[in-house]
Order: sequence, then C-alpha cells, then structure tokens
Amino acid sequence: MNSQNLTLLTDLYELTMMQGYFESQENETVVFDVFFRANPCKSGYSIAAGLDQVISYIKNLNFSYEDVDYLRKLNMFSEDFLHYLSGFHFSGNIYAIPEGTVVFPREPLLKVIAPIMEAQLVETAILNIINHQSLIATKTARIVYAAQGDGIMEFGLRRAQGPDAGLYGARAAMIGGCVGTSNVLAGQVFNVPVKGTHAHSWIMSFKDEYTAFKTYADLYPDSCFLLVDTYDTLKSGVPNAIRVFTEMKESGIALKNYGIRLDSGDLAYLSKKARAMLDAAGFEDAVISASNDLDEYLIHDLKMQKAAITSWGVGTNLITSKDCPSFGGVYKLAAIQNKDGEFVPKIKLSENTEKITNPGNKTIFRIYDKESGKIKADLICFADEVYDPSQDLLLFDPIETWKKTLLKGGTYTMREIMVPVFVHGECVYESPSVMEIAAYCNQEKETLWDETKRLFNPHRVHVDLSDSLYQVKKQLLDQMSVNS
Repeated sequence: MNSQNLTLLTDLYELTMMQGYFESQENETVVFDVFFRANPCKSGYSIAAGLDQVISYIKNLNFSYEDVDYLRKLNMFSEDFLHYLSGFHFSGNIYAIPEGTVVFPREPLLKVIAPIMEAQLVETAILNIINHQSLIATKTARIVYAAQGDGIMEFGLRRAQGPDAGLYGARAAMIGGCVGTSNVLAGQVFNVPVKGTHAHSWIMSFKDEYTAFKTYADLYPDSCFLLVDTYDTLKSGVPNAIRVFTEMKESGIALKNYGIRLDSGDLAYLSKKARAMLDAAGFEDAVISASNDLDEYLIHDLKMQKAAITSWGVGTNLITSKDCPSFGGVYKLAAIQNKDGEFVPKIKLSENTEKITNPGNKTIFRIYDKESGKIKADLICFADEVYDPSQDLLLFDPIETWKKTLLKGGTYTMREIMVPVFVHGECVYESPSVMEIAAYCNQEKETLWDETKRLFNPHRVHVDLSDSLYQVKKQLLDQMSVNS
C-alpha cells in the first residue's frame, strides 16, 4: 500500500510549469511552504497528519515508461523534457512538523527546499495528502474531547469518499484519538485495533431477536455487544440482551467485554432507561455504546444530559468532517536561492490580508510556560535564528503590532518543531507507528490550555513573527506598494 507510485497524481499545470523552467534553463533552488490559514470546524487548534504518506510518495517519485508515453500522447511536451522526466528523482530537502503535533494557522507544516522543477511537481500530491489527513485528525480530536474520556470508534468506511479516503481517514482518526476502527484493511496496513458488533440484518435474518442475540453470544462470548434497537429497544432489545447475558453468566462464562449498542431514538433517554434495567439485573459493568450520526456537538449535548453512554461509534460526520469538508492548506513560494547561496525572501500580496504570505526560509519555535508546560505561543522565524530561553523575549502580534507580551528569561522553554525529513533526496526520518503517533498526539493535546480545546469560541493561540522576519516582511510590503 505504501509503495504506490503517485507521480502522476498532480495537476497538469505543475508539469507545464516544469517544462517552462526546463526550456528556459531556470531551475533555481527555492523554498515552498505548506500552511493553512484557519483551523477547520471552528477549532482552536489542528492536528498535523499525513507525513508518512508524503514520505512514501517522495521515495517512489519516478516517471515510468507508461507515464512518459501517456504524457507524450498529450502532445504538450517536448522530447527533451520527456527524456528529463524519464530519469527524474527528488534531490531536495524537506522539513516538516511531525504527525500528531498540534499546529496553528499560518505556520509551515512542511517546507520543501529543492530545484524549482522538483518543488513544483510535488505541490499537488503533498497538499492532497496533508489536507485530508490533517482535517480528519483534527475533527477526531474534537470528537474525542467532547466524549470526555469515553472511547471513540471510527465507523465511517461506508460513508467515506472512496477507498483511499476510508483507509487514510481511519489512520488519521486513530492519530486524532480513536480507540479503534471498523476498517479491517486499516487494521492490517497500519496495525491498529479493529472493532465492531453486528448489523440489524443479523437480527432480522433470525426467527426472533433472542435467537439472534443467543447465536451471536455463542460465537463471540469474549466480546459480546448486542444491537438492541431493531424492533423495540426497551420492551424487546434490552430484555433479550439481559436474558442472554444471564444465560452466559449461569453457564460459567466470565463476562468481561460485553454490553449493548443503541443506534436510533432518543439516546439520552434510552441509555438511562437501559442502564437502570441492566443494573437491576446485576450487569452494572455492561457497556452501553451508541452510534447514529454522532458528532462532537451531539456527544457534547448527550454528556450534558448525563446519557449513560461510555462508548461511541462515529461514522459519517468524522470520516468526511461533514460540517467542514476541507482543510484549506496551501503551498506558496517563500524564497529563491541566489548565486551566492543565500535565500532571497519572496512574498505574495493580496487584497485579503490573511492571504499575504510570510517570506524567507523559516522554522518554528514553540514556546511553553515553564511551570505548567502549556503552550504560550508559536514563533515563526528565519531558519538561522537562535534563541536563549534564559533571556527576555518580546512577542508581538504581526498584524496588531501594538499587542505585545514580554516573557521574562527563565519563565519559558522553547523547542523547534520542524524536523528534517529528506536531505539531498535521502530520507533521514523514520515515521513512528500509528499507535505511537496517537500516544504522542495525546501528549500534545495536554500542552493546550483548556480554553483552547473547548468546542465553542476557543481561545486563539498566538502565532507570532520574529522581529527579523517581521522587518523583512514589512520592507517587502513597502517595496511592493512603491512599485505598484
């Protein structure tokens, strides 16, 4: 799966621009940044995901004979250029924020430093991968937060927009905090837990509900979860489940991983009634799980209503991020290397302030409150800038510059969050397993203040520019305004 060649997974204009650079012999080394302008789902933060697939894409980047023949048939490319493509390989550098890291708008998630033909080619696929997986990981993190410690299971494969979205969406969901997925292929490919119960059709295929439950319990006594809403949840489903659990207990089966699932109706009311019935029958440890078009808002409301649900299966709204189906990541030129090997900053102007880019070859330092370990701010700066946390640090808003915060030396810590991934075309980064990334992501979320994690009107984490970067950006803006 990870060795798939995605070289032609690109927009045509990437190739036409490449040919233009090839014909003009202009192949300067450039810096491109991948960043996003706003958190999805009105969140206070996002989760970086997709880097492992980007690594696989870059490693397998080559034009096969079939690829070149196809491009030749388009009658758009010269034979010299096609010959160049037939020997193509990525020779540049890539830096990125590791998967599972909490990230914020306008800071580079990934940086490509490469000859412009190479850097141009990889734009579309990188955005496709990073945008999708970061979106689903972020949506999942919100749903997990709403569940207040209950387990979230990813059940969205049948509603995902195609097999790849289902597979890599499940991967991103595990990174974001799910405890398992219904997607068996994701379980195999990414070595993550797979979970599931049975469908209404199982019950409908038997002569009665009790027989369906009894047969299922005989098959899976160590993991027996019964779907109780096929006919009548409280008059039929729950009583029949209790009957089966009682028979299992009387036959000497140690009930450990068992319970019921609700998939329709008023989940708060039904779960509380079902809980009372299970408890009265002596099954206080039976789990009540729920599905039925759940999202973070519905789970939040059900928790406020004290629904007796401790396990949640979330499908459509998670795997598609239904209320916000795109991440909005972009890929922008930030610098061009001159003949002396120096990176000359470049800037994109726009009538929309938020679309003006940050110039130069940059990195990011994350600043933490030393006492609490929580994030104070992120600082975007030039890649060669050095900071000493024992010294005072003045932060300021790059738009409303009069808003300043002085951090006294010794009260904060810093770490650079971008790491090298490819150096001179060779991969120098080994991706952790998905479950290791998920554990890291949980640690990352703990560095957020509660005000930033809340679902409604979250506090914004400040992403500031270093003074050096701000001055260069201001100078370029002044130059552009004079020359326009």
